[in-house]
Amino acid sequence: MKFLIVFVALFAVALAAPADDVTVLRQISEVGPESFSNAYETSDGTSVQSEGQLKNIGAENEGIVSRGSYKFVADDGQTYTVNWVADENGFQPSGTHLPVAI
Repeated sequence: MKFLIVFVALFAVALAAPADDVTVLRQISEVGPESFSNAYETSDGTSVQSEGQLKNIGAENEGIVSRGSYKFVADDGQTYTVNWVADENGFQPSGTHLPVAI
């Protein structure tokens, strides 16, 4: 599960990466023993938010369920939004620009 959190964080950073003179407008991060939430927004129109919590605490199938979204302005000038859930079924992104499995 730590891999998932690190993956999502790195993915968010990669989306916000090489841009000129981009500043962070808002950043919030709260981490507790059984949950987390974070969000940030930058001056280039990128925003990311996620939250997660442990489920089945103390059970053999204990795990973390997280969900969130991110949006960014692409090179074509369009704003793209991806909503996602990560749980025992894996990482499940959704967005109007993403292909849908048949």
